[in-house]
Formats: sequence, C-alpha cells, structure tokens
Amino acid sequence: MPVTDVTHDLDALTLTITAQFAATPERVWQVYADPRQLEKVWGPPTYPATVVEHDLRPGGRVHYFMTGPQGDRHFGWWQVTQVEEPRSFSFDDGFADEEFTPNPDLPVSHNAYTFRTHEGGTQAVCRTEYDSAEALQQVLDMGAVEGASSAINQIDDLLAA
Repeated sequence: MPVTDVTHDLDALTLTITAQFAATPERVWQVYADPRQLEKVWGPPTYPATVVEHDLRPGGRVHYFMTGPQGDRHFGWWQVTQVEEPRSFSFDDGFADEEFTPNPDLPVSHNAYTFRTHEGGTQAVCRTEYDSAEALQQVLDMGAVEGASSAINQIDDLLAA
C-alpha cells in the first residue's frame, strides 16, 4: 500500500499524508498533470472523480466532481498557486456548487504536494493546511483521512497499468 504515514495536527492546522511509489517523480507527476489519469485517483474508489477543467499552471483552475454510489455529485475546485514540474505543486482546494462557485460554508484547504526520489522510487508528501482547528476537525469528521488515503492508494494500480 502506497500510504506510509498519516498525521494530523490540530495545533499546526495540518493534515499530512506520505506515500511511496515504485515510479519516478516524473511518472507520479503525470498522474496529477493529466486530467484523465487524475480522474482515476482523485476520489476514493466509491466516489470516482470527473475532471471538467484542468489547468495545472500558477493561477490555473481545476474543476471536478465526485459521483457517489447513489449517483449523488459533490463538486470541488482547485486554484493552483505554485508549480515546479515535476517536483511539486500547490493549490487551494474547496467545495463548490454545480456551477463550481465556491461554497463559503465549507473549509478551503491549502495544499502542497511534493515528489522526491526515495528508495528507488518516489516519496510523495501531501501536506494540507487549514485556516482553523475547527475547519480541520470538520474535514476529519467528514472522513478526509480515509477518503484521501484510499484515493492515493489507487495510484499504484494506475502506475502499473
């Protein structure tokens, strides 16, 4: 299983997931850079993602929705803030309505994904920061650890295909 560590720190307002992949950083980067590959791993297996817009450049946006087992749709957005291909990218991620208008009642996360060569493969560190302990606790209560871990754990199958 790729996920090797999950930590959350309510004082630091962070959730960090570390994973190890048997692929180069360049190959892992492609999973996020290609919207069709990203669709296969962004949502947990029972909530597959559909990427509607994908612009992985500073200032770019990514719009997506996840479809649940009952056909329910959950919309989200990224605002890309930094890109250092193929080593890292940062983005804000939030919940949205079906028009991709941000939902002000739900937390926005500030994410930094880094990929580095480690033990013959790639170590990926996905660090997410929230604006308050309450926001972090809210997403933890919504199942963020389980959902993100199961999504990341799908990457191995994609890399092997």
